[in-house]
Amino acid sequence: MTSGLFRSAAVLGLLAAVGPLAIDIYLPALPAIEADLNAGIASTQMTLTAFFLTFGLSQMVYGPLSDQIGRKLPLYGGLVLFILGSISCALSPTIEWLIASRLLQGVGAAVVMVIPRAIIRDMYTGYQATRLMALVMLVISVSPMLAPLAGTGIIAIGGWQAIFYFLAGAAVLSLIVTDRALPETLAPEDRVPVNTRSLFAGLKVLFADPLFMGLTLIGGCGMASFFVFIASAPFVYTGHFGLSGVEFSLAFAVNAIGFFASSQIAAQLGQRFGMTRVIVYAVTGFVLIELALLALTLSGYGALPVVMFFLFCGNACLGLVIPSTMVLALDHHGKIAGLASSLGGTLQMIAGGLMIAAASPFFDGTVTPLVAAITFCAVAAFTLMKLLGIGKETPTKAAGA
Repeated sequence: MTSGLFRSAAVLGLLAAVGPLAIDIYLPALPAIEADLNAGIASTQMTLTAFFLTFGLSQMVYGPLSDQIGRKLPLYGGLVLFILGSISCALSPTIEWLIASRLLQGVGAAVVMVIPRAIIRDMYTGYQATRLMALVMLVISVSPMLAPLAGTGIIAIGGWQAIFYFLAGAAVLSLIVTDRALPETLAPEDRVPVNTRSLFAGLKVLFADPLFMGLTLIGGCGMASFFVFIASAPFVYTGHFGLSGVEFSLAFAVNAIGFFASSQIAAQLGQRFGMTRVIVYAVTGFVLIELALLALTLSGYGALPVVMFFLFCGNACLGLVIPSTMVLALDHHGKIAGLASSLGGTLQMIAGGLMIAAASPFFDGTVTPLVAAITFCAVAAFTLMKLLGIGKETPTKAAGA
């Protein structure tokens, strides 16, 4: 079973990495795009917001569709849309064209977020599912750690447009992997016909489940904080702290390592202490770390090493929160795993996109607005956890005990 688990993780991780790659490899290009297309910082950040919004909303289509016709056909369609969107991005003559192209790219990228999670639920539950999710994240972790550095190199060779041609090529490779190495995991007899009645019935079940909604929103706050960091870090690190493109890529990788390193022990900690307890302690750690960083920043101690250290620790907490909340939220919804994965992903991506849009007007190129926005997300996650009673009356099975 172990060899099969690692093979599944490699295939699903390579597939799922396409979406994050479209974000991370693109980050070093933001200042160049701002200058080349004569756009302001807010307009340039809108290319990320547009991607996140359609990345989230489109999951509501792919999930139910995959519950009806299987997992592979939606993957084919989404990857083709991603390829077309990437090529359109590379040909963008204006910032408005680029924003529209990123919308299309986000529609296609959504498929590699929702389908792999549903496939994991098809194959495993509980501890094994968390372990596979963590292994998938380990594969994906190559993206935030190496992609910005690779993006810097690609920009040096062919300009920011070359990044999108590279993404189109990565999606073509994913199509080949999907066709040749990914089996269909949803048997015909387990498929659920999609119609308005069944869709709303499934949504009613999910929205009425306080555990599903609570865990999804807590994970969404964590994702939103990470997205705000992604949108602002290129300008803060290069403009405020004066880092070069290569130095920014290395600094970004250090911050990302905390998240993905801790995600690899989420399953083991969940098996030993209960997944819900892991979430409670990790969210608590996240909010305490970010409050401390905000206090230091407001007191004039927001130097680069301080910011990087606290963000590393905060992201390490998120590495425990996000995979655990994803798995736990789906655990009791195997019959509608595609829809549940879609709704969860949609809510989380929308939270990230809206948080970027809300924080952009306050961004002044310094580190304080970035830290304040991340702290706001941390406080929101902690408040939701307390209001919803996460960890107090969670069923034994869901808790992973």
